Order: sequence, then C-alpha cells, then structure tokens
Amino acid sequence: MTEKPKIIIITGPTASGKTKIAIELALYFNGEIINADSMQVYKEMNIGTAKPTIEQKKMVPHHLIDVVYPDEEFNAAKYENITLPIIYELNSKEKIPFIVGGTGLYIRALLKGLFHVPPVDIKLREKLRKKAEKEGLEILYNKLKKYDPEYAYKIHPHDKIRIIRAIEIYYLSGKKPSELIKEHTLSLKEERFQAITFFLDLKRDQLYNQINYRCLRMLETGLIEETRRLLLKGYSPELKPMQSIGYKHIVKYIKRDWNLETALRVMQRDTRRYAKRQITWFRKERGIVWISPDNITLIKDKISKFLGL
Repeated sequence: MTEKPKIIIITGPTASGKTKIAIELALYFNGEIINADSMQVYKEMNIGTAKPTIEQKKMVPHHLIDVVYPDEEFNAAKYENITLPIIYELNSKEKIPFIVGGTGLYIRALLKGLFHVPPVDIKLREKLRKKAEKEGLEILYNKLKKYDPEYAYKIHPHDKIRIIRAIEIYYLSGKKPSELIKEHTLSLKEERFQAITFFLDLKRDQLYNQINYRCLRMLETGLIEETRRLLLKGYSPELKPMQSIGYKHIVKYIKRDWNLETALRVMQRDTRRYAKRQITWFRKERGIVWISPDNITLIKDKISKFLGL
C-alpha cells in the first residue's frame, strides 16, 4: 500500500504570524506553501487580506492565492477540489506541502472532505432572507430548533448565514443537517493524509496588540485606496468578500457613515472577535499542537520527527 502523503498545517488566529513562520519552515524543510485563508484567494484584495508580499512569494512558492475575482464564487468545496491535486503533485516532487491559514472549514475539508448537501437554491434563500428581515432572525432560529435541535444548539442564534443554510438544506434534502454530518462521519474510513497541525498560540493581550497594530498598518499602507479601487471597478459592497473585515469598515468611511477613527476602532474590535472565533473553532478539533510562535526550534523538532528526518 502506498504511504499517504505527509502535510504540515500551520494555523492560528489572524495576526499571529503564520506567514512568517511558514516561510521559515518551508525554506528549512524544502516545502511549498498552500494558502488556507478564505480571503487570500481573491484577486485585487491584497492589503485587507494580509497576503504575503512579493518578496515573500519569491522566497517560497505559494499556491491558492489570487484564484478568483471578488465577484466570483469560491467556497470550501472548490478549495478542496483545487488543493488536493497540488498536494499530490508536490508529494511526487518530494516537496513538503505546508497548509497555511486560519480558515478552519478549509482545513477540515482538506483533511476529512465535506459532507454532500443540495446546491444552493437562490429563490428559497432569498425567501428565507426576506422572512428574517421582516419577522426577525429569531423566527428562523426557532424553526431550526424545531427541525434539528442538535444542529441548532451548535450555532449562534445570530448566525444568519448558517441558520438560513441549515433550513435550506432541510427543505431541499428532507434530512436534518446533523444527520448528514453523521452520515459523512461514518463514511470516512481514514484520513487522506498524514498530517501534523500547529496552532500558533499567543497570550491574549499580545495577540490583541498585534491585531490592533495590523489594522492601523493596513490603513497606513493603502487599505482606503484599495477599497476605493474595488468600488470604482464595480464590485458591489454587498459582495461576500466586500463584506469581510476591513473592507466593510472602510466602505462605511468612504460613504461618510463613519469617520476614520470609528472605522479603525470597529475594525480592530471585529478583528479581535474574529480571532476569538478562530480559537474557539480549533479548540474543538482533535490532535492539534498548540504552541507559541516564539518556539520555532520546538516546531522544527516536531516536524523533523514527523517527517522521519
């Protein structure tokens, strides 16, 4: 039996230093980097997504960056389909794939695959969205609790996207989302890869300081101009990528709904909240090595043992 490819995953909250560490490790272990950040796949969105610089990309080959335009669909299923062949190709060249990013769903899709659900029904989704706007999201959440209390318990009552999608899946498939997840789990015989996952774990005050500083640097290095260019090119503020942290705040500033001080303050706050959600997500995943980014020597030691070097 052919040995499963080995991959190394470097994840952690936003602004934890994943890119810098991954480049050092990829250089040390003859690897290449595959992006696992759901925003860095979008072209023309560079500053607000904290993409690697041109210089960094020259140091180590990067994959899955600048894949689609902001008005094109991209999701975990597409990520899985594009990434799998890259991993096998790198493996055939005896290059170590470093999966780097903080999007937990993309990493889970890569390791375990996604459970199959009906495709999006635009008319049904719009109907549910209008119902939420007219009657309140609580009505839909209560419906979900009635249809699938187990799944409803796992998501926040204010998570409109996941509530609507769960009800949509139930209506279209006739099955509870929790049932589909269990069926998928039972169908998984084994992991696709041999993987070791490192989560860069910082003290909370250090992480928040880094987040606050990064947001400020984004403004100083041209996030306002980048957002203006995207709007001038015709990208709607309602697009999913334009609703992401940073861009939606600067749109408010450009439209004069907020002054710059408010835009920065709320952007920093929302980024800190996002980091907390990332930490919560990965605490539920098994087999992760939680480690300080300062402890690069220990990370190298663990990777060496993992690779059998």
